[in-house]
Amino acid sequence: MPSSIHRARSGAAPLCGLLLAFLASPAAAQETVTLDQLSVEGEGGDPNRASPTGLNLRTRDRTASRIGLTPLGTPASLDIVSGETARLRGQDTIAEAVTQDATGITTIAAPGNGNGAFTSRGFAGPNSIQQLYDGTRFFVGANTVTFPFDTWNVERIQVLRGPSSVLYGDGAIGGVINVVPKKPVFVPINAARAIVGTDGVARLALDSGGALGQAEFGDTFAYRLTVSGNRGDGWIRPEGDFRNLAVSAALLFQPSPDLAFTLSHDIGYQEPTRYWGTPLVEGRIPDLIRFRNYNVRDPKITWADNWTQFKTEWTPSADVTIRNTAYRLTSRRHWLDAEQYSYNRGTGLVDRGDYLEIYHGQEQVGDRLDATVRGSLFGLPNQFVAGFDVNHIDFRHTNNFNFGQTTSVPLTGYDPGFFPQNGRARPAYATQTNQASVFAEDRVILAENLSLLTGVRLDVPTLNREDLQTGSRFAKTYRALGYRFGLVYNPTPDSALYTQYSVAADPVNSLITLSQSLAGFRLATGDQIEIGAKGLALDGALDWTIAGYRIVKDNLISAVPGQPTLSAQVGSQSSQGFELALGWHFAPGWRLDGNLALLHAQYDTFSQTANGATVSYAGNQPIDVPERVANLWLTWDLDRDWTARVGLQNVGQVYSDFANTARRPAYNLVNLVLDHQVTAESRLSVRVYNLFDKVYAISGNAANGIGTNWLLGRPRSVEVAYTVTW
Repeated sequence: MPSSIHRARSGAAPLCGLLLAFLASPAAAQETVTLDQLSVEGEGGDPNRASPTGLNLRTRDRTASRIGLTPLGTPASLDIVSGETARLRGQDTIAEAVTQDATGITTIAAPGNGNGAFTSRGFAGPNSIQQLYDGTRFFVGANTVTFPFDTWNVERIQVLRGPSSVLYGDGAIGGVINVVPKKPVFVPINAARAIVGTDGVARLALDSGGALGQAEFGDTFAYRLTVSGNRGDGWIRPEGDFRNLAVSAALLFQPSPDLAFTLSHDIGYQEPTRYWGTPLVEGRIPDLIRFRNYNVRDPKITWADNWTQFKTEWTPSADVTIRNTAYRLTSRRHWLDAEQYSYNRGTGLVDRGDYLEIYHGQEQVGDRLDATVRGSLFGLPNQFVAGFDVNHIDFRHTNNFNFGQTTSVPLTGYDPGFFPQNGRARPAYATQTNQASVFAEDRVILAENLSLLTGVRLDVPTLNREDLQTGSRFAKTYRALGYRFGLVYNPTPDSALYTQYSVAADPVNSLITLSQSLAGFRLATGDQIEIGAKGLALDGALDWTIAGYRIVKDNLISAVPGQPTLSAQVGSQSSQGFELALGWHFAPGWRLDGNLALLHAQYDTFSQTANGATVSYAGNQPIDVPERVANLWLTWDLDRDWTARVGLQNVGQVYSDFANTARRPAYNLVNLVLDHQVTAESRLSVRVYNLFDKVYAISGNAANGIGTNWLLGRPRSVEVAYTVTW
């Protein structure tokens, strides 16, 4: 629910059978891929780097397992999306890349959650779908995540679906999204991109990397610098303009082949569109108001993030690897808006409420250490990793939640007015959170083609909160245990069958901004059983994954729609589903990439009492969760210098309320990209987004079972991009 989420107050079966049949057929030992002509030399051939084509089933990865297995060796559902893939498809934001390329992920982005909230496997929001940057978790403050947001500096995005607390702690029952930035390289890299588009869009980006002082020091020092700036007038009026800047810099010092130090700093600054949704008139969005913004005349939204990390990797012997990451993360955020709009049938006016000013100040300092040992266990090949993660988080919240301004304006021809000066924010509360965790993971090879993966993690966070108005304080300590057991059977070197059982926990709302009214609630806990298969076939021309799962989550916390100051602890919620992904080079010059997620999600036990009556929502579909998500990308190399890409996305209907009466309809989107390789070092691209100008809702609000407003996705728009390397 976009206006209140940041407050801190509260046809597949036949295809499946066909793919399973491929398990019995041998595939080539090495997948053959054709890199885009603008791929930078010096980065290819790295088994740890994602390919721009296919499902990357042979790419080593530490998101789904700290041991660093490939997806073929991991008993979990993992998408590895190359950053190059996102850029070739015209996906300028992390949300676009994740929702259009990964399996079963949708966005519920809104200014209140930092445009950084997702759904996965029946669960929604930043407290159930955890987000990482380069493997580091930024603790969610007041349900808001604002970094990372730009794909220019991304090497790959790793999406682990299903409960993942065993790896990253509480807040990951739905899954984990890990954004990995581009790394320093010793081979020179230089690239630049310029984009212009409709609605005044302009984008500039630079990427540079290489060795430093190579003549004197050899392959000892290397760097990487990426800069991306974006601006636009926006498609909504007024106050629809936006601008942002993302800078990522990293320096690598490698004194020997077995020791490396990397110092990095990332800056993210955003002034997003000050748009909180469009009011529904008789349950729909009239064309007359589709492009109108009902915010005040002087709104403000700014987000500034800084991430500093110092990484050490040491391999003292062939059987031991030690990694350490020390980090400091800060975020400064400001909102000044009227955030709620609803059409009043009686007056014919738009009633505006939630005149809010909010400041966030957040700092997180922490360290993560782990050691991997390769050896044997009872005579069987074995890999074991263990470590700890400690954090200290300071959070300060300034707000005007005691202010109750409301206004009404006509549907058209209105004066937006200004934010009242007597309703400005004042210091509200401050928290200090100390978190410590220990984790371990083990993989033992039971037979030549059978392995067992186990893992466990214990998190113990302690929160101290002070009310800056009254001086009152309270403290709360939680203990969250996550674990999993997984078996992987490889019938051939290019295929895998797996099963997994995992247990995870979600925090009570945003843990570091927990209010005293929620302190008595228990942690949400959940478990999952998953089975699946994946592999390559047709001499590497086809790679595919399928999975089936069931998740049951107990003791959920959810804000009551239309009553943002109230929360309810859901008795239980469950989801069960089927997921399919494939990449198929089916003819010379033709490639098909797609995924499908079908699920059934419901509240199992959930009742509320209002006005003396108890209402049960058992059997209803959870808020914001679609039960069908599909993506399809068709790539056609017209000739050596021309490539066309067509992207199709289908998202099923969702609901904005517990009773499932405020429906947001399903939608289909079509995106097009046409690339012309002007020279070996330059490419011209034309991108068309939302080709058929579909009116669709990303998120929405409801009151008393009736939808009040939808936050709409962008209309049809066009961009022209020119990219060069040297």
